Amino acid sequence: MSKTPVPRRSAEIRWRIIAFIVLPIFGAMVKLRIREGSALPAAGPFILSPNHYSEIDPIVMGVVTWKLRRTPRFLAKASLFRVPALGWLMRFTGQIPVEREASSQLGQPLEAAKLLMERNQGVIVYPEGTLTKDPNLWPMQGKSGAVRMALEQNIPLYPAAHWGTQHWMGRYATTIRFFPRTTIDAVVGEPLDLSAYRGKPLTKELLQDATATLMHEIAALTGSLRGETPPKTLHDGRGEGKTR
Repeated sequence: MSKTPVPRRSAEIRWRIIAFIVLPIFGAMVKLRIREGSALPAAGPFILSPNHYSEIDPIVMGVVTWKLRRTPRFLAKASLFRVPALGWLMRFTGQIPVEREASSQLGQPLEAAKLLMERNQGVIVYPEGTLTKDPNLWPMQGKSGAVRMALEQNIPLYPAAHWGTQHWMGRYATTIRFFPRTTIDAVVGEPLDLSAYRGKPLTKELLQDATATLMHEIAALTGSLRGETPPKTLHDGRGEGKTR
């Protein structure tokens, strides 16, 4: 399913090429305001887990990560690789596709992510696994992949959020807005405190509890950007189709 990750130096060179081309175009369409990002380490492995409500989210978070002087890499659903332009960018920069419906195939991307960690690189994982189905675009209940990786490999896990991307490319939209310029706010939170879960068997219940903690942190960060209070109970999107 997924391919061996692009070697570190090669990936960084490719990202510099992409940044040289993409950042001026991105900047012409988007005014990006990183409200807080100092928590993300300048070196060493990390897992970054943001909210997800537009197909163009990876570009936004890729730019955020790059501006924080880290090379972006993603564990992302394979369908994103079929989006024109976005899919080419993700393949060219060595991102890692995950077949959402094929749980038996999760071992390969997790092994690839482990290799990235061993190289002191970071990876961006969307814990919701797909676009949120919450009608108001709040984060919904997540899946345990990001938390499992953090606990199994003792990697710091950073919740993150962005808001305004829906005005650049709406949920399930296939086109972007070129003008007027879209303002997008982003924030990276402090590393999630997983001390209560470390050293314990990674049971389904433990992973669900830790994932709920992560998703509420992401919702809180989203609320800080929106100037609103997030819902106490996050939307359960299991079994739902697309929500407009």
